Amino acid sequence: MSDDKPSVLFVCVHNAGRSQMAAGWLRHLAGDTVEVRSAGSAPAETINPAAVEAMREVGIDITDQTPRLLAYDTVEASDVVITMGCGDICPAFPGKRYEDWQLDDPAGKGVEAVRPIRDAIRTRVETLLADLLPTTP
Repeated sequence: MSDDKPSVLFVCVHNAGRSQMAAGWLRHLAGDTVEVRSAGSAPAETINPAAVEAMREVGIDITDQTPRLLAYDTVEASDVVITMGCGDICPAFPGKRYEDWQLDDPAGKGVEAVRPIRDAIRTRVETLLADLLPTTP
């Protein structure tokens, strides 16, 4: 990891649901102690409205985020890369920490179906954060 704060990149295909919720959770839980990025291999036009609503229910606003195309330099600049169903599209760099989170894709689902995905992401983000910043209470 870099000398300053660790950086985490969340990647999914559309960068409209899972990766945006994960980035929202990490920003919420870590504050400015971790640099948070998200991207997609085939970004959607907008964020999934059910993901926005599910996050709003827990007090996290992700409406200011926009789906972004995964760029080579974004991966290169990140310490930890969390993939969520982007498969072999994600570039791999030696020395990076990679995790693949198997999560249902919220695309086309209502908020009732997105809530369990949101909650599963929170649990994984909390575990990741405890590992990245072990002194965090």
